[in-house]
Amino acid sequence: MDQGFTRHIRACNNIALPGDHHELWLHAEPVGWVRPRIARALAAALPGAVLAADRLTVADIAAAGRALVEARLARWRGEAFDVRTEVGGPVLGQVDRGVLPALGLLAEGVHLNALVRRADGLHLWVARRAADKALDPGKLDHLVAGGVPAGLGVWDCLVKEAQEEAGLPERLLRAAVAVEPVRYVMERAEGLRRDHLHCFDIELPESFEPRPMDGEVAGFELWPIERVANTVRATDDFKFNVNLVLIGLFERLGVVGT
Repeated sequence: MDQGFTRHIRACNNIALPGDHHELWLHAEPVGWVRPRIARALAAALPGAVLAADRLTVADIAAAGRALVEARLARWRGEAFDVRTEVGGPVLGQVDRGVLPALGLLAEGVHLNALVRRADGLHLWVARRAADKALDPGKLDHLVAGGVPAGLGVWDCLVKEAQEEAGLPERLLRAAVAVEPVRYVMERAEGLRRDHLHCFDIELPESFEPRPMDGEVAGFELWPIERVANTVRATDDFKFNVNLVLIGLFERLGVVGT
């Protein structure tokens, strides 16, 4: 594969665990990974927490998240996410979205490649993230993408995000096809990202015009697929994980070699 694409794959898999992380256990279940500073802070703040050489065990994951926010080691985002050891596994608790990276917890998201087939070729809807977004402001993004919050299934999350972000109705969204998910483990400024992205492809009619609905997107543009591929290859203009989802799309379309 072209090195312009593989550099994004390397960037999103820039750490081999455990590294200098402590494994985070919730009772008898391994749920995440924490830096030594985080481990020490939680061991001091949480009754019953046990810190060993390579493991931190806590009894209440929600309390762990709140302790990090109070210590200003994570930020509160006001959206609860389920805690699981693996995708599809039982829910072991809930934490605020803002503390997921600090605790190295598994997070799930949805991404939609929204294609339009025109007389002049295949195009893709591209969003630009609002300038006031807390993470990756101003970066290019998918038409629809978002994290899966607590208590919501993948499809219901996709329907919700499609309506809220782009005004895409469920009657059109039903044509979406689930494709290979994207997974990565990445160290970022906000912490450890252990993400599982549920990815979908859809062909939308030319008549559909997305509209920014919730203020998270500054606007949308319809780009020829070749322009999208060249932008991913040559720049970092797209949000970091969007690059990976797009590379998968390019492979399915035969836009890039493998």
